[in-house]
Amino acid sequence: MGVGPDAAIKEEKWNVGKSKGRKEKDDADSGCWIKFRFIGSCITRSKVDSSISGTSTHYASSKSTNDTSRDHPVVQAASSTSTSNAESISSTPKVGEELKVASQLRKFTFNDLKTATRNFRPESLLGEGGFGCVFKGWIEENGTAAVKPGTGLTVAVKTLNHDGLQGHKEWMAEVNFLGDLLHPNLVKLIGYCIEDDQRLLVYEFMPRGSLENHLFRRSLPLPWSIRMKIAFGAAKGLAFLHEEAERPVIYRDFKTSNILLDADYNAKLSDFGLAKDGPEGDKTHVSTRVMGTYGYAAPEYVMTGHLTSRSDVYSFGVVLLEMLTGRRSMDKNRPNGEHNLVEWARPHLGERRRFYRLIDPRLEGHFSIKGAQKAAQLAQHCLSRDPKARPLMSEVVEALKPLLNLKDMASSSYYFQTMQAERSGSNPNARNGLRTQAGSLSRNGQPTRSLLMANGSHASPYHRQLQLQQSPKPIGKKP
Repeated sequence: MGVGPDAAIKEEKWNVGKSKGRKEKDDADSGCWIKFRFIGSCITRSKVDSSISGTSTHYASSKSTNDTSRDHPVVQAASSTSTSNAESISSTPKVGEELKVASQLRKFTFNDLKTATRNFRPESLLGEGGFGCVFKGWIEENGTAAVKPGTGLTVAVKTLNHDGLQGHKEWMAEVNFLGDLLHPNLVKLIGYCIEDDQRLLVYEFMPRGSLENHLFRRSLPLPWSIRMKIAFGAAKGLAFLHEEAERPVIYRDFKTSNILLDADYNAKLSDFGLAKDGPEGDKTHVSTRVMGTYGYAAPEYVMTGHLTSRSDVYSFGVVLLEMLTGRRSMDKNRPNGEHNLVEWARPHLGERRRFYRLIDPRLEGHFSIKGAQKAAQLAQHCLSRDPKARPLMSEVVEALKPLLNLKDMASSSYYFQTMQAERSGSNPNARNGLRTQAGSLSRNGQPTRSLLMANGSHASPYHRQLQLQQSPKPIGKKP
């Protein structure tokens, strides 16, 4: 979808299948830019590098060539690629029968969006994923015509890559779900373009990019109060889908890269290509091919293919844990026993003394003790191995609400200071080591849309305050 002002950065692609290995750095640096030189779009090119696996397109993606911490597709993913593409291609002629367009959506022509994005030029590129590429554009406030950059309404234009892993069916899902679902914590779909074989979607522009970018790609840590605000907003988005929408919706792909942030750090869920209608009548679950992202997907769903709203609750627990720890859900760069965040964190969640080891060391004590304890307990509840023991998302919202404005900072706690002193005394390099691991993660593209498997010290913004007195997929494709 969209990107922030710092996000004219391309997402590097992750190779699978018949790949001959990772692309050389020069190749990665050219990214989408070369592909868009003539008419400048992934839309018109006839073939995409066959070694590229689809990735979730999100805002403010960063690039790197040395990160192995990202998610990796499970075996079934490779075999599903051709099936998914075939389904997408074969379903294209039936667009008129399948597309249910909400009346408020604007219908754009291809030329409208070509002009709005300045001919899909490289400077407008915001990111790339399995769906295709995303460009920044400008349109009339209440119309479809393009306007001069910097005027009118800023939008994110998402294109369909005809040879990508995410095809027509997911494009349809985006239109059908987001066209009907309106909520402050869901990204707004403004309109679409369906012209010949062109498929584009137009979204509101989210200037601060993705939560993933702020947690894992920025040198300065995201402040505690902002983390809680984002968790609260994302929880409200899921609660709406599960319990307030006219027809319950299971999101199925809740992760940090799909949580986008507006200028005030309000969280909005994006990317509904994997969303499914919830069970109807006396049914307890939806049976479907397993899709999502490894490290976020609920274990019972991975094992059985039985999808329920509690699957989303588990994914929320993983993301909440990522916000608490500053660690990715899956990170093979970490020591043995710490690759899987949930399994590493479980023993710490219920114990006060061990609990402090969970908290992102880059926060340096600038977090609420009570808030962190309550958030850890909530994460533990959401990550229960028994799906029925997990809370409803409305209950998660109520649990998070009191945590937004707590001021009991751990940095002023004698217990926390003592614990930090003991840790430093027993291992002088411990804190620096932790900070190095959690601080600057190597940058790489978003994983494929299959059940996917999901380092330098940095100056502390808190020390800076004192000195400067300034405030700071798939395991398969969708059936």
